Amino acid sequence: MDVAALVLRDVHVPASPSFWPPAPGWWVVFAIVALSVAWIAAWRFSVRCRRRRWQHWFDAASEAYSAADRVAAMSERLRRAARRVDPAADRLEGEAWLQFLDGRRGQAFSQGPGRLLMDGGYRRDVPPAELAAATAVARARFLELMGGVR
Repeated sequence: MDVAALVLRDVHVPASPSFWPPAPGWWVVFAIVALSVAWIAAWRFSVRCRRRRWQHWFDAASEAYSAADRVAAMSERLRRAARRVDPAADRLEGEAWLQFLDGRRGQAFSQGPGRLLMDGGYRRDVPPAELAAATAVARARFLELMGGVR
């Protein structure tokens, strides 16, 4: 065969595949990502609703009582929540109870406004500012305990 007799033609590159529609594998990837995002959104929504319910339950315990009754109700709610983390925690007393409530957060109960839980339920007059500070600290710890944070 004579090489000079061969007819040479230009090489034509085929058209590149179009962007749309994607290959079936990409549809599977998109579906997995969409389902994951939907599941995470639903999970976060349920966590937020549960936290709101817990906060409402904590606040409802001390709505129409005297200051001493509010402190006692806070302590009672904290003891109930503590049982979720440690079944023996509700039997702690005094400094051991306050140290348990401190957890890893510092000393908001043993040396801070949460110390009101020790004797606030027995006082005749509790200053409103002291009660508000203790309520804020107790509410935050209550939500942590209900979430399972020791």
